[in-house]
Amino acid sequence: MQRQKSFEDEGNRGALYLVPTPIGNLEDMTFRAVRILQEADMILAEDTRQTLKLLTHFEIDTPLTSYHEHTHSDKQEQLFASLEAGEVMAMVSDAGMPLINDPGHPLVKRCLEVGVPVIALPGANAALTALIASGMDQERFTYYGFFPRQTKMRQEILEQVGMREETAIFYESPYRIKDLLKATIQVLGANRSVVLARELTKRFEEYMRGSAEDLLLAVAEQGIKGECVVLIAGGGLEASSQLAADLSYKEHVEQLMQQEHLTSKEAIKQVAQLRSVRKQVVYQAYHELGE
Repeated sequence: MQRQKSFEDEGNRGALYLVPTPIGNLEDMTFRAVRILQEADMILAEDTRQTLKLLTHFEIDTPLTSYHEHTHSDKQEQLFASLEAGEVMAMVSDAGMPLINDPGHPLVKRCLEVGVPVIALPGANAALTALIASGMDQERFTYYGFFPRQTKMRQEILEQVGMREETAIFYESPYRIKDLLKATIQVLGANRSVVLARELTKRFEEYMRGSAEDLLLAVAEQGIKGECVVLIAGGGLEASSQLAADLSYKEHVEQLMQQEHLTSKEAIKQVAQLRSVRKQVVYQAYHELGE
């Protein structure tokens, strides 16, 4: 077990701050985020050109260096050595929360392994911003990242959405929105509730709420610009009869645990719902208990 007291002996040891940046509107930058970027010894940025615009706006002159998925291992080791030696670094992405579809996990993991504090600041995030204004279920949701490009993977992930009750959240390029909506109609039906949020926090921010078919017609007619967040209502699909026939309760539980990263308890509950049996029956089968 590891316990981190983030502000114990502050100033006497290195630390890695994860600093969110605005997703569009610069007024969403927090006072604390500006202060941390000013006080840090180094800022790690996914794209230094983008981050430099932000730093110039807020008159921040902290040294800036690139950190992305292609950063050479030698440079990563140098950064880590500096953190261990007591330097304070701030990691930012081009927009929003660091590490959400952005690089940074290896450095965070290394810091945690040796006890260098990793301190996350709250701030802007496109997925949650879209969710709370969507009108969809906000108590249960799953963020899937960018919508898959491969047809088979699209079908598989949409089937997961249909077999789970929570709202599904995806990021997508405006150039592939029509493909996303067509796939949704094919797997989940034309009347599936969908919300499309684009240009969040910017001047042309827009929410489109309706059925998958309604949104597809609107996008096909008017076109669309700007990075998009797409929210799709979950539920409505039953487990296929083939799945129910071919898998034992134990196999079904293990499949859900692997594919959807569920705990055994969560998977047992979901299998019981999908197979219309009592949880105790699935529990006994999974743990190989007798009646």
